[in-house]
Amino acid sequence: MPRENVNDLLAFLAVAREQSFTKAAAKLGVSQSALSHTVRQLEERLGIRLLTRTTRSVSPTDAGERLLRTIGPRFDEIETELAALSEFRDKPAGTIRITATDYAIDGLLWPKLQPFLRAYPDIKVELINNYGLSDIVAERYDAGVRLGEQVAKDMISVRIGPDVRFAVVGAPSYFAKHPLPETPQDLIGHTCVTLRLPTHGGIYAWEFEKDGHELRVRVDGQLVFNGIFHILNAAVAGFGLAHMPEDLAQPHIEEGRLQRVLEDWCPSWSGYHLYYPSRRQSSPAFALLVDALRYRGK
Repeated sequence: MPRENVNDLLAFLAVAREQSFTKAAAKLGVSQSALSHTVRQLEERLGIRLLTRTTRSVSPTDAGERLLRTIGPRFDEIETELAALSEFRDKPAGTIRITATDYAIDGLLWPKLQPFLRAYPDIKVELINNYGLSDIVAERYDAGVRLGEQVAKDMISVRIGPDVRFAVVGAPSYFAKHPLPETPQDLIGHTCVTLRLPTHGGIYAWEFEKDGHELRVRVDGQLVFNGIFHILNAAVAGFGLAHMPEDLAQPHIEEGRLQRVLEDWCPSWSGYHLYYPSRRQSSPAFALLVDALRYRGK
């Protein structure tokens, strides 16, 4: 394959994945006009339109989707193998991209990453805060962090934290004006601070379980956030009930800023796991990171 074909294909992949000439040009470090010219040359050489361009968006055509699906993983494999060559260096190196929730980043990843990054200064880690259940292969993440029940079965999964229990909490100022809920169904009559999930475009339905009976309650309220720390702040300020990891709420419960309800409906869930496709095993830097994050109990 001529060298210009490789460069043209890399240009096409960047635009198709970003669905934007502007973002792809910034990522590749070239001008937008040069990138557009490169892709147009590729289309002319193939005699096929690969991208549909409008004033607001860029998206692959059917032929472009096929090309993205077939050659994209091959270029990814090449990048992975090149990264694996770092094992022949004196120090492991490379960039690792991880998608996780803000809670997992703050409470699980960051404490373990600090000594890891100091020990391996040539390894870069990019953390993307995301509550959507991302397709990490399609979105080119090296790994994701999710609760055990949310990890896809075709992924390698490594436990990185203890079991997690959630809590429903509200401020004393809220309960001064509202009765305590006795069952999850009572939440329908309460003001709740809710979480939007980007993948599904909807509000997270609170999950409960007691004596083998599972319930999902679609709550409503005046405030919607896409991050758990904003939800915590709103609950402490008395704007409604919130559903959050127990250890996040516990300091506020102990200080009297929050009161817990429905505790018998909140079981423990399998803790957070790092998950990734099998091809990522070949990178020494990634293997070191997995080992650093692995949960080893108390």
